[in-house]
Amino acid sequence: MKHYKAILFDFNGTLIDIWTDENREEIYRTTANLLATYGVPLSCDEFRNIFYELMKKQRKESGYEHPEFDVVGIFRTILEDYGTDHTRTLPEETRKLLPEFLSHTYRAASMLRLTLYPGVHHVLKELEKEYTLAAVSDAQSIWEEAEIRRLGLTDFFPVRMISSDFGFRKPSPELFMAALEKLELKPEEVIYVGNDMLRDVYGSKKLGMKNVFFQSNQGDHQYHGYDSDYIIYRFEELPTAIRFLEEHA
Repeated sequence: MKHYKAILFDFNGTLIDIWTDENREEIYRTTANLLATYGVPLSCDEFRNIFYELMKKQRKESGYEHPEFDVVGIFRTILEDYGTDHTRTLPEETRKLLPEFLSHTYRAASMLRLTLYPGVHHVLKELEKEYTLAAVSDAQSIWEEAEIRRLGLTDFFPVRMISSDFGFRKPSPELFMAALEKLELKPEEVIYVGNDMLRDVYGSKKLGMKNVFFQSNQGDHQYHGYDSDYIIYRFEELPTAIRFLEEHA
């Protein structure tokens, strides 16, 4: 029977049951009001349009097939391009921290639910006795780091590869490879667990990883050319899935 050395996880939709709604007007009104406090006089609609134009521009200029945006970079650009004399005369420490503060404000205004799927802590505590745990996740690291800390996940994942730190998203193989290089492991030595058939199953399978597809309430459940090695419908089923893959390797 084969024994895998590490289990790699996606965060959102796999470990974390998260619901955000970026279409709500309240997000853009709240953030625009806060921007105005710091000397950036944009209306709700102006801010929304600028935010998405900058996101589109970032992705287009990245040159990657699956580009990721940088939310802190967006707010830094907004402050630089639309700020007034008041913005430029703020204390240096305030100006330095403001892009991150605005990023957190935007996320907080969009957040409707943040919790763990049932059994996550218990299963991870059991798995870490036998396997190295790591994460490969599409997210903004400024948001993800805060959210995994809130949910008590940080210590489980000393190795975390977050897409915004690289400028590209899954299924880009480089994101998976970055984790493997950090762990000093080969694709055939790990199992990847995710909730998205394109980004997680297709992405990990292309590199030769075994994977477990968690059919949660989120993610793309459609087939994209590579089928999962095992499907679970509750997170508590993961140890059974791992044992099956090891017994049938």
